[in-house]
Amino acid sequence: MPKTNTTTAAVSDDETVLGVFERLALDAGREVMRVFHEGCAVDSKSDSSPVTEADRESEKIILAGLRAAYPDIPCVAEEEVAAGIATPDLDGAFFLVDPLDGTKEFVNRRTDFTVNIALVRHGVPEVGVVFAPCTGRFFSGRPGRAESIEVDDDYRIVGRRPIAARTGATPLAVVASRSHNTPETDAFIRDLGAAEIVSVGSSLKFCLVAAAEADVYPRFGRTMEWDTAAGDAVLRAAGGMTRTLDGQPLVYGKRNQASDSDFANPHFIATGKSAPTA
Repeated sequence: MPKTNTTTAAVSDDETVLGVFERLALDAGREVMRVFHEGCAVDSKSDSSPVTEADRESEKIILAGLRAAYPDIPCVAEEEVAAGIATPDLDGAFFLVDPLDGTKEFVNRRTDFTVNIALVRHGVPEVGVVFAPCTGRFFSGRPGRAESIEVDDDYRIVGRRPIAARTGATPLAVVASRSHNTPETDAFIRDLGAAEIVSVGSSLKFCLVAAAEADVYPRFGRTMEWDTAAGDAVLRAAGGMTRTLDGQPLVYGKRNQASDSDFANPHFIATGKSAPTA
């Protein structure tokens, strides 16, 4: 069978893909928490961002599982990219992996770092999971359904409930980045008028909008696609949307960008069903 057909068939069952993602996120989260409790050295990558044993071990678990289950689907993972491993062609579908989103939160002993896994089809993040192993918050999304998942102390799923983005509370709840706030973000929030501000790290910001715990997530700072794809998939599954400042949906698989590196995102605003944009 031609490779293209194999690839299409391999990712056609979103529920099965999501099951693989959930299992790998739990396994990776367990390893992240082992390192969190035992402690580890903090190294710096070429862009001066931190990286730890938890990032590396989590990525090994996730990539091994994805490549075993779907050997024909390309994987783009943060630490492999940082190590200079060549990225394959990304026609059609590919996986995006951030093994530890919020490494700064992890290093500073905060609790809202996450494990992120997403499936992108033709530029759109369609299936994703976001797991915060320190707090147990776990979110998943596939076309037509987003869920909040309950996990026990043994990293087993013991319950799940559907979630949906809301139309906009009064006052609006704006979720902001704890580690990467900017003057542009402050100005956007001021322009909204009275707004409750929820501060949280990592890709949980998308998930709070998806779960109707917030209305808007503005990001006027640098992000990479692996930072956003999984949370964006959950948000879109819940009825929300992430758009660039010109109102277009944020797309994935960006290569050979004239003004930035591969997989770098422009500024964006993630919203619930009818929250304001820029």
